[in-house]
Amino acid sequence: MAGVLAKRLRTVAASLAVILVIALALRVDYAWDYAQHRPRQALAIFPFLFEPGNVAASLAAGHGFSSPFRQNTGPTAWLAPVYPLLLAGIFRTFGIYKFASFAAAAGLNIAFSTLTIVPLYFAGRRVGGIGTAALAGWLWAVFPNAIKLPVQAMWDASLGALLAAAILWATLAVAGSRRIAAWCGYGLLWGLALMTTPALGAMLPFLLGWMAWRARRISRPALALAAAVLCCVPWTVRNFETFHAFIPLRSVVGLTLWLGNHSQAAGVWPGRLHPIDNQVERARYVELGEVAYMQEKKQQALEFIGRRPAEEAGAAWSHCVALWTGGTAHPLADFPRGDWPFRGILLFNLLAGAGALAGAIVLYRARNVYAFPLAAGPLIFPLVYYLTLGSARYRHPLDPALLLLTAVALNRGAASKGRY
Repeated sequence: MAGVLAKRLRTVAASLAVILVIALALRVDYAWDYAQHRPRQALAIFPFLFEPGNVAASLAAGHGFSSPFRQNTGPTAWLAPVYPLLLAGIFRTFGIYKFASFAAAAGLNIAFSTLTIVPLYFAGRRVGGIGTAALAGWLWAVFPNAIKLPVQAMWDASLGALLAAAILWATLAVAGSRRIAAWCGYGLLWGLALMTTPALGAMLPFLLGWMAWRARRISRPALALAAAVLCCVPWTVRNFETFHAFIPLRSVVGLTLWLGNHSQAAGVWPGRLHPIDNQVERARYVELGEVAYMQEKKQQALEFIGRRPAEEAGAAWSHCVALWTGGTAHPLADFPRGDWPFRGILLFNLLAGAGALAGAIVLYRARNVYAFPLAAGPLIFPLVYYLTLGSARYRHPLDPALLLLTAVALNRGAASKGRY
């Protein structure tokens, strides 16, 4: 009898539907509690007072893709277009800066975060069987970042995580396919990801290279690459016509590089120097225009890096630590001072990083054919943030891969599945 009950419990625990329901319940419960402790008027405004919300408000008001700083500053390529367009649709439906818009946007982010379990689960099943799949799903279901980020501010992080997990699953599934439609669909998925979270593009050549090696031919990966590029062409053309400059996806690289690499970087919170909050920087942005402003910031950052390599190394280390801890560059000092929720989030983030490293080692030792595509994310995706800024939001698209690798480490006996 006990054996039958244990078997049923294992079956329930491995059920994708059960994991999804629990994950959704945890996110909705957090959102409800979050909303109960804050005025509705504040929630209608403050979560949108960042670049995506400001651009979405401009779109909803009929002023086009422009004005990322809560004032009319003209057209922008500050962000890729997909997420601001989604927010603009919500504003047009429920009203600009209304509580109903907050509820709808948070609900959309919660849906993205919950649905991330689906590709994560199937990728885990392919890599290490049903046990690994269920572990990865449960880890994502209770992951603090995935519960808090969808609600606290309206950014593309939750959608980026969903797309990153879908790309990981599709990479494993499509690599051995001979169907042209599958490769085209893979390319279109990449196109959507690039138009949502351009930083994911850092992994594109490595994953396509691995797929070409698996397929023993380059024609199909080249077809996927062409489909991805074609998705981005209309936006790139719009940017060229608007700014008379080649901006494939986003214009903001120069500023992000400067925020993390300048003479005050070690002593000033980067947000205080960001044009969205800093009046002097905002005035300079308006004076020069977006493209020239970004070029100036890029040049200033590169000059700083060249003049002070030791300080740059220290800044890169701080960014690295902040990325892997979920936001703090001084975890040993901050842990004793923080409250228990902060400590729990910090520990979960650190364990996710350590678990990912352990899982990559397990896959490598088991000669699992999927070792490279799973390890590519943690190795490649964070590099740009080591040079710029690190936070839980920036890392979030990588988190599904980290938790899948952690599940592999916890279920190490299944790693021999898919040996080459």
